[in-house]
Amino acid sequence: MNRNNFFSITNLPKIRRIILAAFTLCTLFIGWRFYHFYKWTLDQGAYVPRPPGVEGFLPISALLGFKRLLLTGEFDPIHPAGLVIFMAALAIAFFARKGFCGWICPVGFGSLIIQNIGVRLKRPITLPRWIDYPLTSLKYIILAFFVYMIGWQMDVQAITAFLHTPYNLVADAKMLLFFLHPSGLTIAVVSCIILISFVIPHFWCRYLCPYGALLGVFAFFSPLQVHRQAETCIDCQKCNKICPGGIQVSQQKTVRSPECIGCLECLAVCPKEDCLSVKGPVKHRYNFWLIPVLTVTLWCGFWLTGLFTDHWQSKVSVSSFKQTYQQVLAQPEDRK
Repeated sequence: MNRNNFFSITNLPKIRRIILAAFTLCTLFIGWRFYHFYKWTLDQGAYVPRPPGVEGFLPISALLGFKRLLLTGEFDPIHPAGLVIFMAALAIAFFARKGFCGWICPVGFGSLIIQNIGVRLKRPITLPRWIDYPLTSLKYIILAFFVYMIGWQMDVQAITAFLHTPYNLVADAKMLLFFLHPSGLTIAVVSCIILISFVIPHFWCRYLCPYGALLGVFAFFSPLQVHRQAETCIDCQKCNKICPGGIQVSQQKTVRSPECIGCLECLAVCPKEDCLSVKGPVKHRYNFWLIPVLTVTLWCGFWLTGLFTDHWQSKVSVSSFKQTYQQVLAQPEDRK
């Protein structure tokens, strides 16, 4: 393999950061557009079309819509883009590990930036296994709560009723206000998570994110895994140190952990060219680019499918959005 080529494994981390930055900029642009749409609904600015992509910040609504889709075959008409994004993330997790976390998620990109700063300050520490494992279980406990409440406690009628409530209709605006006007408690909690992340890299992603936990369940059954050739391994443990999921790659023949985000940083840092590779269910060796290409292709494929099958734009009219926003969000603090 030519390691001087731009698309070689050694340049993969740099390319991953470029892709993450691109998705993050796209997300920020969507947020900026939605902010101006929100201001228009309150008669505080010129009209800007509502960007459907903002629904990606509504995973609970998407999970409800997903259960309803499975049971009735009916697509959520209120926040369809959120459901498309949710299904895209699940599909990516199954076919390309947690590629959404490793190649798309803006929060993951922010976590990566904080990690890099922490490394420069020489602050990161590695938690012992007896602390790491219980902390890792926290996000699965949070996920279990949501799955229990939605999967077992809410029937189709209850889900349908909730999806058509004014609260669900303005959930995107409520999320916007969460970022624009955070409470003192929110600021304190977010600040603590950020500060801890300088010392314990990817703290939110590894221990608290229920979305990542759900994707990890699907990724556990993925046909693609990182495979270690024990005969060529020199036990340098560079793969262990670089892994954002804290996986002890050097101790495994096949990495099946739900914490693997498919970032392939372990392959890039490995000094032995044939030691780590991407393999499938029949142990066929694939080009390492398969995971990022699958991730981006599936993401774009779901978006285009939703767009051309009329499952991207909300069926709620712009005038209805405006009326409901004014009715539900007409408090003084929301109009600042």
